[in-house]
Amino acid sequence: MDDLLPGMLHLVRDGTETLMRQLTDQLRLLITGGRLAPGQRLPSSRQLAQALEVSRNTVSFAIEQLAAEGYVSLSAGRRPQVAEGLSLDGGKAASKGSRLPAERLPLSSWARGLQRASWPPVYARPRPFQPGLADEREFPHDLWSRCLRRAARNALSRRDRAINHPPLQEALLAHLAVHRGIKAKPCQILIVPTAQAGLAMVANALLGRGDHAWIESPGYGGAHVALQAAGAVVAAIPLDEHGITIPARKHAPRLIFVTPSHQYPTARMMPIGRRLELVRYADTVGASIVEDDYDGEFHYEARPVAALQGLAPASRTFYLGTFSKSTYADIRLGYVVVPEALVDTFELAQRHMGLLTPLTTQDALAEFITSGAYLAHLRRMTRLYKTRRDRMLQALATEAGDRLTIEVPAGGMQLLARCRTSVNDQRLAARLRDAGVISRPLSSLFFHKTREQGLFLGFAAWNEAEIDQAARVLGRIIR
Repeated sequence: MDDLLPGMLHLVRDGTETLMRQLTDQLRLLITGGRLAPGQRLPSSRQLAQALEVSRNTVSFAIEQLAAEGYVSLSAGRRPQVAEGLSLDGGKAASKGSRLPAERLPLSSWARGLQRASWPPVYARPRPFQPGLADEREFPHDLWSRCLRRAARNALSRRDRAINHPPLQEALLAHLAVHRGIKAKPCQILIVPTAQAGLAMVANALLGRGDHAWIESPGYGGAHVALQAAGAVVAAIPLDEHGITIPARKHAPRLIFVTPSHQYPTARMMPIGRRLELVRYADTVGASIVEDDYDGEFHYEARPVAALQGLAPASRTFYLGTFSKSTYADIRLGYVVVPEALVDTFELAQRHMGLLTPLTTQDALAEFITSGAYLAHLRRMTRLYKTRRDRMLQALATEAGDRLTIEVPAGGMQLLARCRTSVNDQRLAARLRDAGVISRPLSSLFFHKTREQGLFLGFAAWNEAEIDQAARVLGRIIR
């Protein structure tokens, strides 16, 4: 073995990784892979150094590191010896970066179902008409940078290290109370990495295995996967012109997920009558309502209807929001407004699930809101997005003619185009993707059987030239 061991080692002298680190890692893999047997003696440091043409110190340091980790044993006057019981691979050779076959790893039923889920969609890079994106080119990055720098300088003097920064809670509540009708105390706002993370936290806190939950169909795939992951039996509830219906023959739910401001993906606004009906039903059966107001900041035609949470602030309504739509995607902050009686429980859940966000970012966002910059940005983007919505409607009408029926959104960042002719929207979306245009097939957003086909298209992140060009591609392919 003294002669064979150097041949098993391949040290690269390119400067990217030290020779000692390479030698340590490769010897460790030979031991755990079973190629160096338990009890086997290694060459002396002098012999191995000569064979590998490295310094004796390099070999000595590597052996000492392996001895400290328990892979080899050292004794005075004797060569290093491989420790007992360290083979991980039944004597089979292991190579750096090798993986066990997936079928040998036991997975939960939730993990086994991940590949079958159509959510989340993954795109190599943003392209028209990808839904759900704000235009980061229009964000006031210089102003935001100044807020971040001041927050970073204040970090050492910050006395309050609460996971939910009180200045941000207060600033956000002041905004939500005026513009979304939220009725709460600052402590009820929990700051989380994303709205999806907040939804997962709510689902895990409220649902037990086998509990029933309702979602809209068509609807948000993130809600479907979050509720399933919590063990719920998820029922897809079809929509009518006012939003989610209340079926008579379904199991009473423990949780109802809705997007009442701009229903995802139809963009329909739930009228006040349906909102009150839903709140009354939830109170009757003891269900919690999770209200996702994912892009509720943008309204084009009239003042928005107050949030469900504001209609029944003492009920079991949870309000979800995100800054990734109202600012831009890289600001990874969302929030959940929870019932006052559950604040302590949900702060514990937030810690247990690790849903924590940097206090410096929270502090910067608090300044961004209180300075008026956030509201000014929202007002400017609302005007811009309305112009882009109108340009999108015009471009689609010109290029696609009567092949698409557009549901004109009263707000938000995307629209739904239904196919009038018989077409497979999955194949249509694939052809568009190959041509450089991103869309989501409507059929992938249904959770009950339907023959409806269409495309879910975003307009907010794209300027007029980009909209026109992508619409021409869409029109050519759909014709």
